Amino acid sequence: MVRSKNKKFLLTLVLLTPFIFGGYIPNETMMPAFRMKKIVLDAGHGGKDPGNLGSRSKEKDINLAVTLLVGKYIKENMPDVEVVYTRKDDSFPSLKERPQIANNNKADLFVSIHSNSAPNKSAFGTETFVMGTKHFEANFDIVKRENSVILLEDNYEENYEGFDPSSPESYMMFNLMSKVHFENSVSLADQIETQFRDRVGRKSRGVKQGPFYVLWTPSMPSVLVELGFLSNSEEERFLMSEAGKEYMASAIYRSIRDYKEAIESK
Repeated sequence: MVRSKNKKFLLTLVLLTPFIFGGYIPNETMMPAFRMKKIVLDAGHGGKDPGNLGSRSKEKDINLAVTLLVGKYIKENMPDVEVVYTRKDDSFPSLKERPQIANNNKADLFVSIHSNSAPNKSAFGTETFVMGTKHFEANFDIVKRENSVILLEDNYEENYEGFDPSSPESYMMFNLMSKVHFENSVSLADQIETQFRDRVGRKSRGVKQGPFYVLWTPSMPSVLVELGFLSNSEEERFLMSEAGKEYMASAIYRSIRDYKEAIESK
């Protein structure tokens, strides 16, 4: 009887030891599998803010058209994923409201869609940004241009606590958030640029880092996509065409689909 009790005690001790010493690691099968359930799509600019201007186009219109197509493809082919838009029409959500919509909806992904411009009319190609400050000086012009949207907002000094989009010193705070969700954001950005290059045949300028305000506050992986340069007549013509919008939207959709499959399989 004593020997039997000792055996039971030893067996109990063996089973409880990991809990007692705080070293218990749950079996993988006990952990709930991650599922990407909600995506926020952000069509850059809108309303009183036209964004970049081509010779015949406004950035806000191209951004919206492509964004709505991305959402349409997701809904048709990924019925388990809910799509939330920061705007579905020619409205002007503030730069601060856009990531707040993603946070309030507890989204799993935030994708902001834009179109580029440059003084050099021959500049062309796509690029996708993630939150970061690497090569900040090289990307400062585009960062400053995108963040300067806040100057169109009422009470922007109060809402953005003195942040000046044209002052390099104002960007020091962005360093604190540069590593949050960085790996997953880069993974999606790389998928997008690969799709643009290999499936749509566009010139990819690569994945880049930039302290964009719209990427700073989302509490989930986030990217900012530049579809091409409206200052380049050939690229503007492509992005204005229905086929061009569909190709670019399909590439972004496929990237999100492949990212979802990869992240859920880990």
